[in-house]
Amino acid sequence: METIKMAIAKGRLAKYSIELLEGIGIDCQVLKEDNRKLIFSLASHNIEVILLKAADVPTYVEHGAVDMGIVGKDVLMEQEKQLYEVVDLKFGNCKFSVAGKPSNANGKKHLRVATKYPNVTKKYFTEKGQSVEIIRQEGSVELAPLMGLSDVIVDIVETGKTLKENGLVVLEDIASISARLVLNKVSFKTKKKEISPIIDLITEKVN
Repeated sequence: METIKMAIAKGRLAKYSIELLEGIGIDCQVLKEDNRKLIFSLASHNIEVILLKAADVPTYVEHGAVDMGIVGKDVLMEQEKQLYEVVDLKFGNCKFSVAGKPSNANGKKHLRVATKYPNVTKKYFTEKGQSVEIIRQEGSVELAPLMGLSDVIVDIVETGKTLKENGLVVLEDIASISARLVLNKVSFKTKKKEISPIIDLITEKVN
């Protein structure tokens, strides 16, 4: 029986991913140990788990370094990698939103938009027919409209608390986001016997 390699996004999704795997009967105790390991063997189920930064998960899946992965829809929308998105896992729920001061976007023909997600932003405003200048940010994008760097921002909004505390509001919602199970296209064919039962158990668990 071939080993299934699974990438899990580190951070807020990791806890829910581990709970999901345990919920389908996979012993994940080694993943909870306090160490700096990045590769974990779940030998009883022939699964190898790799912990990655969220932005790296689709790349590892697309190139076949791993067979499957758990990552947020926000990352998938931004990167548009060649892989199969097979299950909405229904955790890590949030939204892609346009936010700013209510007066900043009113009636402007050309908007300056600060974001960590330039591809999603460009596609959204292009489809609206809105002219924009996209300003790539890596840190706290909420600062951009406060400091006059941008008119609005495009970011992930979970509770809206950070926006509110900085005097910003959601102006438009772009898309709903949640964690997804994704597969390498070749692995789905060559390891279908091993992968299909895992997909079936996960699908049954989340539905």
